[in-house]
Amino acid sequence: MGVCDAIRHNAPVGKPTAMSAPHLPKVAGIDPMVPVSTHTAAPTEGIPSAPGAFIQDRLAGWVSDLTTLHELTERLAGTSTLDSALHELLVAGAALVGAARGLLVLEPADGRGPSRTIGLGLSHAELGHIETVPRSATAYGRFLDGLPDSGAPLASPDIIGDPGLDPGCREVAARLGYAASYTQPLATGAAEAAGATGPDATARTTVRLGAAVWLYDEPAEPRERQCHLVGVYARYAAEHLARLLELERARADAAALAEELLPSRLPRIPGVRLAARRRAGPGAGGDWYDALPLPDNALGLAIGSVGGSGPAALAAMGRLRAGLRAYAVMEGEDPVAVLSDLELLLRMTEPSAAATALYAYCEPDRRTIVLAGAGHTPPLVTGERRTEFVETTLSAPLGMLSCWEAPSVEFTPRPGETVLFYTDGLLRRTGDTRDRAFARLHAAAAGVPKVLRQDPGAVADHVLRTVLPADGTDRSAATEDVAVLAARFD
Repeated sequence: MGVCDAIRHNAPVGKPTAMSAPHLPKVAGIDPMVPVSTHTAAPTEGIPSAPGAFIQDRLAGWVSDLTTLHELTERLAGTSTLDSALHELLVAGAALVGAARGLLVLEPADGRGPSRTIGLGLSHAELGHIETVPRSATAYGRFLDGLPDSGAPLASPDIIGDPGLDPGCREVAARLGYAASYTQPLATGAAEAAGATGPDATARTTVRLGAAVWLYDEPAEPRERQCHLVGVYARYAAEHLARLLELERARADAAALAEELLPSRLPRIPGVRLAARRRAGPGAGGDWYDALPLPDNALGLAIGSVGGSGPAALAAMGRLRAGLRAYAVMEGEDPVAVLSDLELLLRMTEPSAAATALYAYCEPDRRTIVLAGAGHTPPLVTGERRTEFVETTLSAPLGMLSCWEAPSVEFTPRPGETVLFYTDGLLRRTGDTRDRAFARLHAAAAGVPKVLRQDPGAVADHVLRTVLPADGTDRSAATEDVAVLAARFD
């Protein structure tokens, strides 16, 4: 992928150049959110300018630039995810350099990822065309590969008219309709490594993160002032991206650890089929599920949630799940006894924590389920003829009372019905009130198509797609984990 690196004709930042399009164009068909000042310090032709007016003009230009940078950096600072920050950087940079389209490549030099390639005003197919250009022929590719003399911003003011470029570079530019480009590397510590002097100049080393490339529809080149503004903005953006990058890596590590703490496969018991789904929130909370075979072809099903997030919640989750498995083997026929022992374990190992849990003892050959819950949401049984919540007794979460105990309930699923166990995060992620969230869940389960009801995994997937916001973004409680355990009885 690439945008041409016109090495022989590139104008490095710092040399004044003229720009063929003095007016700021629209960005991807939308007016720029923050206009960039196009004020110049030169006096109007034919009209003498007093020294005071000249200084006033210069000060006005500086104030305008500072205001622009402040507003753009404030918008960037408001982004909390890596993808939103990358998009904001690309849009703001296009406004600063007066370009209509562009692309941004995130490729950390340490190789740990994650990597991203996003476009502004470019479709996936057009990004694919750009990717056919050899990396060595692109300014951003040379920077990301760490090649010599590739760390400064580069302008390619006339791609198609430069015979010294790679032929593929000019061909792709002509096909996609862009004639010039400006490439801005993204690196932390770039300011110190590039221009600082003194004993602190080498205190930080440059860490390559990626590069942004903005494209012009006509031969053009940003002015020195615009290059300076986008350079200052890019240095701030790189530091912000580095912080979000570390957060995303930490979340990915926590999510991987949480998956390791959950069962890698579900047991196969005659008369029942199982499926589980888990959607981890960015905070890596402590939602969990379990299924274990018991003597006499019985089955123990459990689901729960530990308060909090991060390593502490994951550790508590692992201890509770391991403890419940041991108690289920010893006294699985009595769900109340299992949860009572689990509550004692929680108070001994996590005295300041609170958790919810539900344990069900199932006999698939008889299609009977005996369950008890500790502050957990009630299961939902759904089939062709009914969809209803199982009436469980009210009880406090584990760790909230000095001695937990609640009566168990027993019910019998009909042949072909699926019982859904789920964590409270499924309700909170909807952003609705609790009553409306329950109604939304009920409607989703009742609306499962008949062709999907044979597969518990398909039932769980349909419920998740229907209950959670359709746009893929949670309107509230976006940090919540979601766990769903589905059991279909034959």
